[in-house]
Amino acid sequence: MAGSSHGHTPAAWTGVIIAFIGFCVAGAFMVMAEPLGFWAGMVIVLLGGVVGGVMRTMGLGQPKQEQSAHRVTATREPATAEG
Repeated sequence: MAGSSHGHTPAAWTGVIIAFIGFCVAGAFMVMAEPLGFWAGMVIVLLGGVVGGVMRTMGLGQPKQEQSAHRVTATREPATAEG
C-alpha cells in the first residue's frame, strides 16, 4: 500500500480526523457512563464520514481511474540455462 496514494487526500484525512475525534468523545463519555455524550460522539463519527464524502465529491479525494490502470503486471525474465 505504501506505493499507492490510497487515502492520501484532504478528504480522507479530514474524514478520518473528525471520526477519530468522535471516537475519543464517545469513549470518554462511555467511561463516564453518560449515554447522551456517547451518542453525541457517535454522531461526530458519522459526521466525519459525511464530511469526507462531501469533500470527495468536491474534487478533494482520489481521482477516479479505470480498473485496468490499477492492475500491476509483473514481467519475468526468461530463465537461461548456462552449461
